[in-house]
Amino acid sequence: MSEAIKFLLLLIGAYLLGSIPLAYLIGKWARGIDLRQYGSGNVGMTNLMTSTSIWLGIPVLIFDLGKGALAVYAARWLGLPLYMQSIIGLGAIIGHNWPVFLNFNAGRGVLTTVGVALAFEPLMTVILVVLSFTGIPFHQLPITALFAIFLLPVTSWFSTAPVLNTLFTYPLGDGRLAVTLVFFAIFLLVPIRRLTVPLSSLAKTVSRRELMLNRFLFDRDIRNREAWISQSPHKIVSGNEKDQAK
Repeated sequence: MSEAIKFLLLLIGAYLLGSIPLAYLIGKWARGIDLRQYGSGNVGMTNLMTSTSIWLGIPVLIFDLGKGALAVYAARWLGLPLYMQSIIGLGAIIGHNWPVFLNFNAGRGVLTTVGVALAFEPLMTVILVVLSFTGIPFHQLPITALFAIFLLPVTSWFSTAPVLNTLFTYPLGDGRLAVTLVFFAIFLLVPIRRLTVPLSSLAKTVSRRELMLNRFLFDRDIRNREAWISQSPHKIVSGNEKDQAK
């Protein structure tokens, strides 16, 4: 089988694997709900845990990380070059964000992005994840996560610099430029996804310019986090409300 055929088949497979909406499926199986109608309305681990329970989010965490890493490792196992491995990882992220199984509208792809990055630079990725967590105490995780993902192409480009050599466990070598470009494309997917989600009822309370800025930085339609959460029209379902949610 030629390299081009392997690449094409893996790219399609990575997209389909990324498209599997496990958070949505677990919401249906465990609580009988459509996750898009609960909590933030986002089809992802965070909304599943918020709308149901923390324990239900654990398999989603593992699966969403795993499908990004698996796509890259499968390409590497078949001997495809770094730029093809990177594009196949990108395909898994696109599948998660725009899955064919949910009418091309699902999550933000952060966990799958982390899975792809882990396949290339495990230690550096962990450092960037920890960096993104610094926003949690200040309720600014969307901003710090955006910044951490922006650092992916930056750190990959400078991976041969002496100060970073000890942090990079997988030598990018001649494929550094290709990986950097794909990581930059991955970074662009974050604002694209944030800016293209369906409008909420609160979107009309702000100007279009402010709406775009709020979505880009805070991943919500208004800047006030408390008002965004309290005025959310979605329901929260506890374990003992399972029957009512069906």
